[in-house]
Amino acid sequence: MASALTDKLSRLVKEMRGQARITESNVQDMLREVRMALLEADVALPVVRDFIARVKDKALGQEVLGSLKPGQTLVSIVNRELAATMGEGISDINLAAQPPAIILMAGLQGAGKTTTTAKLAKHLIEKRKKKVLTVSGDVYRPAAIEQLKTVTKQAGAEWFPSTPDQKPLDIARAALDYAKKHYFDVLLVDTAGRLAIDEALMKEIKDLHATLNPVETLFVVDAMQGQDAINTAKAFKEALPLTGIVLTKLDGDSRGGAALSVRQVTGAPIKFAGVSEKIDGLEVFDAERHAGRILGMGDIVALVEQVTAGVDMEAAQKLAAKVKSGDGFDLNDFLSQIQQMKQMGGVSSLMDKLPSQLTAKAGALDMDKAEKDIKRKEGIIQSMTPLERRKPDLIKATRKKRIANGAGVHVQEVNRLLKEFEQMQGMMKKMKGGGLMKMMKRMGGMKGMGGGGMPKMPF
Repeated sequence: MASALTDKLSRLVKEMRGQARITESNVQDMLREVRMALLEADVALPVVRDFIARVKDKALGQEVLGSLKPGQTLVSIVNRELAATMGEGISDINLAAQPPAIILMAGLQGAGKTTTTAKLAKHLIEKRKKKVLTVSGDVYRPAAIEQLKTVTKQAGAEWFPSTPDQKPLDIARAALDYAKKHYFDVLLVDTAGRLAIDEALMKEIKDLHATLNPVETLFVVDAMQGQDAINTAKAFKEALPLTGIVLTKLDGDSRGGAALSVRQVTGAPIKFAGVSEKIDGLEVFDAERHAGRILGMGDIVALVEQVTAGVDMEAAQKLAAKVKSGDGFDLNDFLSQIQQMKQMGGVSSLMDKLPSQLTAKAGALDMDKAEKDIKRKEGIIQSMTPLERRKPDLIKATRKKRIANGAGVHVQEVNRLLKEFEQMQGMMKKMKGGGLMKMMKRMGGMKGMGGGGMPKMPF
């Protein structure tokens, strides 16, 4: 996310860390670069001015001048003020209300309201153990109601039916009545959007708010909108008492200005961030961790959370027990490792959370190519028979040709996969024989990825 801003600021962070002495002159030079990076990232001008003034005030204070490592202290000030601009820490969703707690979703058409409604439903079901009902009040956009029905089913929530010939207020009242009678904890109301702000849209959402009296009114905004996101946020803030913001499409190649501006412009905390198109691609927004990502420091906590959530611990323990008992590591196990990588969000999603100095070292790695490579390997193994997966030694020339045809690849690709499998199998045998520490030491002594005969992993 915010790749251009991250690149510039992480480069600046590296330069600042190397400063042995901080003077007013080099602080001014650094702040000029930061100001340009923020403006190019579409951060609102008043927000940039305020941010620069705060950093300058602290940078020229005793905290930096009296520090033994002034460069690092300066970096921590920029990090802290970035986090403060986006809101302090985490602002959780408020469900402290007589059930059902009503959450009203507001925003322009195309911001991702409907998908976000379903993602939020999934989050509330899994993380807060709530019984969730969704309803669409969007009677204008073709197929909006059906779209919510589809994504709600994917989220595991219940959908309340509505039709385009109904009035949004009538739909909302009926859904609320149903939610009360069937003891739902949360009612998520997806509202209509427009391509631009207009009086009809604002009147409708004001009426819905007055009727429902929601515990949360969330403004859904597209992080790729840039300055337009700020103007939209202002208009919705004037019309509604917003309680929180959801930033969508943070995984896109956006300049990231909305994330830094929208909090200060509306005064409402950023509560969630959409980080992928998948139904579970919604993260609780943590300003401090997000600031670290923008500065190229990565987000190791989020990386650990993502890996932990994506790893099937039961399957991992079964594999460990299987290897230990002496049973061979077969192609089914190899496929399982590849699929777990996909469940974690793929290579690019994991790389996004690593510090910039680590991702720079892997700069030569083409993410799209790596993702396609994973899918190709999966396709090849799935073209094999159950017997071939259990006994890879059976796979000779004629079988390889059949497998390649089934997967739509060349025979060389099948050979390559089998070679990688053999290397992985060799690693597993060493682990079984207690040679894990020796293998780790050997790998640690290698220079560069894939050097010195290091076995290639399946991803």
